Amino acid sequence: MYSVKEAFYTLQGEGGQAGRASVFCRFTGCNLWSGRERDRATAACTFCDTDFLGTDGQNGGRFDKAEALAAHLTALWPDHDGVATPYVVFTGGEPLLQLDEALIVAMHRQGFEVAVETNGTIMPPPGIDWLCVSPKGASELAVTGGDEIKLVYPQQDAAPERFQRLDFRHFFLQPMDSAPLGKRENHMSATVAYCLAHPQWRLSLQTHKIAGFD
Repeated sequence: MYSVKEAFYTLQGEGGQAGRASVFCRFTGCNLWSGRERDRATAACTFCDTDFLGTDGQNGGRFDKAEALAAHLTALWPDHDGVATPYVVFTGGEPLLQLDEALIVAMHRQGFEVAVETNGTIMPPPGIDWLCVSPKGASELAVTGGDEIKLVYPQQDAAPERFQRLDFRHFFLQPMDSAPLGKRENHMSATVAYCLAHPQWRLSLQTHKIAGFD
């Protein structure tokens, strides 16, 4: 059984695949926060700005089999001329609580490349084409390599130096946006300054918020 909060077609807004047309599938649930405001202060991740509770979002629902969910997501990809490779991003919450090899295989059969955005605390199944890890606070990483690490900055207990020697192809630092306006501006300037001083890291912006698409 797969529980999906929402699914939609848009452009990837962040990281190494920013600007790429994508089908997003947001699973319900997370292992670092319940998703309820009353639990935020004591959660392992306190700054999440995403609603991943329930299955009541756009194109959300419950799916008994991998093939059923794969068909549901495939229907969201527009009929183009066949030049572009279909691309699906599994996110959450924490997608690796639900994403399994069967669903990855089903998406590959539909011609999709499969991407995952995870907090890195759960080992992924085989077959993922683009693996993005976004560490959260002091949580211990089970996944120490992949295509990109995308670190929200600044975070208490998650300084970039802690991750700089891990086995990722791309290192992105993304200013924390879930803060009052003044702090957001400070986070942006601090992130830019860090990237300039430590050129291993590249600046990642939430271009979907800048450009106004979901």
